Amino acid sequence: MLTKKGKYGLKAAVHLARLAPGETNQVAEIADANQIPKKFLDVILGELRNAGFLTSKKGKSGGYKLARPPEEIIVGDLIRALDGPLAPLPCASRNAFVPCEDCNLAACEVRRLMVKVRDAMGTVLDTYTLTQMRDLRQDPLAAFVDYI
Repeated sequence: MLTKKGKYGLKAAVHLARLAPGETNQVAEIADANQIPKKFLDVILGELRNAGFLTSKKGKSGGYKLARPPEEIIVGDLIRALDGPLAPLPCASRNAFVPCEDCNLAACEVRRLMVKVRDAMGTVLDTYTLTQMRDLRQDPLAAFVDYI
């Protein structure tokens, strides 16, 4: 499941993807526009900066911007930077594999299903760029139709 940190990080990244190239926004602007607590967003943006997705500039005309064009930023990579592996269980992870103490990995049906879940999530999240995610914005009725 996507944590609030991951969700807020994605919302902030999409916000920055909507800016003109080179334009920056301050944390307060991003937080207000996306209903994100400012103090929490400060931490999230710092992590995304440290992971190489954002750059920042201090001062009155400063703020955050994307470090690369949004078409070069993969959504799955952003989520991993904030929330860690996509796998719902450590035994189903490719990069952070940890075997369970209570099962036989070769015969565990739960692990096999969670590997399929991980693969399905990766298939979607690792093929979407920030540009594609930004362009998903639809009118409220279309979003409702997607829900049902």
